Parts: sequence; structure tokens; C-alpha cells
Amino acid sequence: MLIPQLQKLLTTPITQKNRQNKSRLTVIFWYGLSLTFALAYILTGLRQAFSSEYIVSDDAREYISWMYRYFNQDLFPGDLIADYFQSVTPIGYGILYKIIAALDINLIFFSKVFPIVLGLITTSYCFLVSMQILPVPMVGFIASLLLNQSLCIHDDLFSGTPRDFIYPLFLAFLYYLIKSSKLGILTVIALQSLIYPLIAFIDLLILFMRLFRWQNGQITIYQSRKDFILFAASIIVAGIIILTYAIQSSQFGPAITAAVARTMPEYWHGGRVSYFSHNIISYWFDGRDSGFFALITPLQLLLGLLLPIILKFQSHFLLTKQIKDEVKLLMQVVIASLIMFFIAHALAFKLHWPSRYTHHTFKMVLAIAAAISITLILDAIFRWSRQNERQIFILGTIVILGVGLIFYPSSLKVFPKTPYIKGQVPALYNFLQKQPQNIVIASTSEEADNIPIFAQRTILVGKEYALPIHTKYYAQFRQRMLDLINAQYTEDINQIKDFIQKYHVNFWLLERSAFLPEYITNNTWLQQYQPAAEQAKAKLEKTLPILPTLINSCKVFESDNLVLLKTECIKLVTKT
Repeated sequence: MLIPQLQKLLTTPITQKNRQNKSRLTVIFWYGLSLTFALAYILTGLRQAFSSEYIVSDDAREYISWMYRYFNQDLFPGDLIADYFQSVTPIGYGILYKIIAALDINLIFFSKVFPIVLGLITTSYCFLVSMQILPVPMVGFIASLLLNQSLCIHDDLFSGTPRDFIYPLFLAFLYYLIKSSKLGILTVIALQSLIYPLIAFIDLLILFMRLFRWQNGQITIYQSRKDFILFAASIIVAGIIILTYAIQSSQFGPAITAAVARTMPEYWHGGRVSYFSHNIISYWFDGRDSGFFALITPLQLLLGLLLPIILKFQSHFLLTKQIKDEVKLLMQVVIASLIMFFIAHALAFKLHWPSRYTHHTFKMVLAIAAAISITLILDAIFRWSRQNERQIFILGTIVILGVGLIFYPSSLKVFPKTPYIKGQVPALYNFLQKQPQNIVIASTSEEADNIPIFAQRTILVGKEYALPIHTKYYAQFRQRMLDLINAQYTEDINQIKDFIQKYHVNFWLLERSAFLPEYITNNTWLQQYQPAAEQAKAKLEKTLPILPTLINSCKVFESDNLVLLKTECIKLVTKT
């Protein structure tokens, strides 16, 4: 009796004939288990988020820093970095945080706790979509489990950026598409266009492909006026929103062309982007920004590749008869994603990084396909074991499968892998917050990246904000970096004074170790700015620049390796 009961619990589909209380309880059980694991993963990640006051997601610093203007419009006056990231922040994402600011909720706090909501929505829609394709509750559980594990291995849920919304919104789109809910489809497309416009292009391609049918080896137009109207309405909704966003983000110029990018160290190994590679396989396959199969983990997702093979042998996998026709939607997602991937490559970098069009959607498709494959294989083993009276075999298979899926995270050194960084110098942030709001801090230290979000003060440059995408922004940023390196390592006090005057610098944050040759040699960020970096290194090997000699007389704050100099003091120096 044990084996039949297990088969009923694990692989029996929910059909119109057996929709009864016990079946509903089975659905509730697996759905509840899905939410439980999702919540457990998220809460485990949030422990680090709240382990200290000065903790924030790495990439969130780019988006949330400028949003403190919602609390105080006088913050970051004339700030190139704040102005740029405000312009490229998706409209809907900015509106969301404007509402949060109006409610007087701390923005960093909100960015940490909102993944709970997004994670549970993602899990719910993943479960629903899976059930619509193969109505076996365990399929929904396995799919959501694999997807949540993948999200927690990468920073796709805790990033505090617009990409956290990709998964709940895209899965919602798939669900409403399967259910033929026109209002649901248009609503989701509008939200995607507002928060993460890239994925809306994939939605539109999927809707376009569904206007056609493959019959008798030929492509025919599907004669449905409603589908054409839906497609046209979707284009209008997405077009208006995306065009508005494109105009908003155009103030800092067009995107850098691929030809120009190839000449920049920022786009090669060790650079801020690391887009190009001399390894052609890595470039197209698993390059973080350029490859179509980038960041696809855990390896269990690859079981989804078995689904097309299993469907070719349906006589051996009888549960395949319960698979709905909407399974073809998975292939439509793959095709649409690949089309956008190659278009993004062709238009580099006008449509952002190509991998963004496959990395996220492939993970969702593979999670669902893997769950279906596992369930079909398990059902086939059940049937074989019952026919051959091999109960021990099926029990062993269930145990191995359960342990492998559920306890996989325990085999990882870090899980969940969160992108949180901790501000190391709270006293510095407190000191700067007491200074006037219009001050400018110059520094080559990575600690400067934390100043805008923790102290709400302007920095001249920062590694985290060195995005070489838009020409007008990065041309100014790069020039600032060259001028800063030249001034920091010069022997001419007048050059330092000219730099201070040109950029209205009020404070200079230095690392004591910055005046050792290896500081520049080992700093991949500084090495991108040539010839200034090599010239600075050559000077350090011969003599000591002026700036470190002014530390004792001009410092206003110090903490371990960091020293903050006041530029008013530097301007009084007459040494040449």
C-alpha cells in the first residue's frame, strides 16, 4: 500500500475527474511547502542584511543613493553620478521608491525586506505556471525549489535593483498568457516596461510568435482578431512607456559602440564590465554579459534539457499524456530570448548586455522543464517498480531525489549568496553628514563608494559608479579619474590646487597604502586609466608625491588606513 500512496502523492495529476477535497489538500500541501522553502531561503539571506546598521546590497548603491533626493531636494547638487543614475533608473522603479520615501520609510530597509514579497510572488507564479503545463503539484514544488535555489546562488533576488522584479513579473506574464487573460497580460507588460523594460521585448516577441501556427510543415497565420488586437495593444502600452524611458535616459548621450568598447580596457578581463574575451567559446556561451548561457546554476537545472528527449518517447513515459499543449510556450520563450540576445549583440550596446535576455528567462524555463522531467522519470520508475515488485528501488530513488534536491544548498560553501556589503567606517559617514550638503569628496579608495548612500554626500568618482555605457557620462567620469590620479601622485602643488579648483573638491579621502607602487599595480580599477596609472606608478618608484606629506597638517579625520584631508588646508600650502 505504501508505493501506491506515494505515487498518488508525488505524481498523480489533478484532473477534472479527481478535483476533490483530497486533491485540493495535495495542492495546498505542495504549494505550502514551496512557500516554506522560499521563505526559509529569503530569511536566511536577510540575516546578513540586518547584521549591522551600515549594510546595503552592492548594486543598490547605484540606484538608491540618488533617491535620497526624495527626502531632501538639496542633496547631491550638480552631482554627475547622481544625475546619471537618476536618468537611467527605470520610471516605475523610481516611482516605487518615491512612494516609499513619501511614507517616510527608510530606503535601505525597504530594499532589504521587499525581496520577501518578490520571492513569494515568484514562487506562487512559478508553481501556477508549472501546474498549467503538467497538473501535478510536485512539479510546481520542484520547479519553484530549483528556481529559488538558483536565485539565491546569484544576486537575482537580493540585489535591491530593478532586476529583482524580472522573475515575478515574467512568470506572471506566462501565467496570464496561458490563462488568456488580456487584462493580466497588458498589466504585466506595463509593469515590466516601467521597471525592467528589457524583458518586455521578449513578451512582445512571444505574443508575435503566437500569431502564427505550424501546421503540416508550414507556417500559417492564426486567424484570431483578438490575438492581433492584444498584440497591437501590447506594443502601444510597451512602446509609450519604453519611449518615455529612452528619452529620460538619453541626456547622457548614446551608448558606446562595440568598436569603441573594444579599444577600452574597461570592457576586457579585469575591467569594470569584462564584456569581451579572447576565448570565443566563453564570449558566446558563458560570458557574464555576452554569453547566452551565463550563470545557469545549479546544475540540476540542466535536467530540463531532457524534456524534449522524453517527449520523443512518450510510450515509455505515460504521464506525458497529461502535459498540456502550453508546454510549447517554454520553447517560445527560448526562441524569443535568443532572438533578443542576437539583436542586442548586433546593436551593442543600445539594448544593454545581451546576456540579460537569456540569463533570467532560461533559468525559469529550465526550472520548469527540469521539474517536469524529474516527475515524468519518477512516474515511469513507479510504474516499472510496481510491475516488477521492486519497492526498495523506488523508495531508494525517492530518498536520493529528495535529499539531492532539498539538501543541495548544504553542499555549498555559501548559501544563499547575498550581494551585501558592509560599510567599514561609520565614523566617517557620520563626520561627512555633519558637513554642508554641497561638499565634494575626491578619492581612489573603494570606501568612497559607500559615501553617497551612507552619508548622502557627493563623491567625484567611485569604482561602483564607473559604468562605461553612455558616452557623455563616461567621458566626464573617465576624465575625472585621469585628473584625480595625476593630481594625487604629482610633485607639483599647483597641479593639485588646479584640480581642487576645477572640480570644487572640499575633502580628499586617502588610503595610506595608496602611495606604494603595488597599490596601483594590484588595483585593476586604476589600471583601466592609462597612461595616468603607469605614470603614477613610475613616480612612486622614484620619489614620494606631495599629497602624503600633507597628511599630518591637513587631516580632519582618520581611521586605520583611511585619512580625510581638508582641501582648504591644501590650498594654503606654498611648497613647490
